[in-house]
Amino acid sequence: MKKVVLLAVLISILISCGNSEKEEKHQIKLVDHSVQKTPSSTTTKSANDMVDFSNKGIGPIKSVELSETIDVAMAERGKAIFDNMCIACHRIDRKFIGPKVQGVTKLRAPEWIMNMIINPEEMIQKDPIAQQLLIESNMAVMANQNIKEDEARAILEYFRQIDQE
Repeated sequence: MKKVVLLAVLISILISCGNSEKEEKHQIKLVDHSVQKTPSSTTTKSANDMVDFSNKGIGPIKSVELSETIDVAMAERGKAIFDNMCIACHRIDRKFIGPKVQGVTKLRAPEWIMNMIINPEEMIQKDPIAQQLLIESNMAVMANQNIKEDEARAILEYFRQIDQE
């Protein structure tokens, strides 16, 4: 009789231990599930939402003086440079490999635009807007075309002309 009672007690202990292990595992799953983040719970701004004209970018351009009117000759020179150096990755009115250029002067400071053209490596490393643009361009890094300041200024004038049309 003692053996039967002892066996019953042992079975009861095993059953109760087995249930608590199952409950503990179930609770762990619930805790793990509640900690996981879903993509919809994270909000990332698009680069177009990151409008900040106080951000001059990183590079040699600290200040740019713009006239109210477009310098047509400079814009034509900028178009020629753009068509030769930039068109492989950028389109005027739509995203291609890189972002579209139409509207950029309404989103970024002139200094930022020129610094991005002249100094893309450092801009991508340190500037939050450039980093977001990189993400939105599927990590296609903007190549440094070794464009000089006066050429970048001409490209900027071309962008201004596009944005006034």
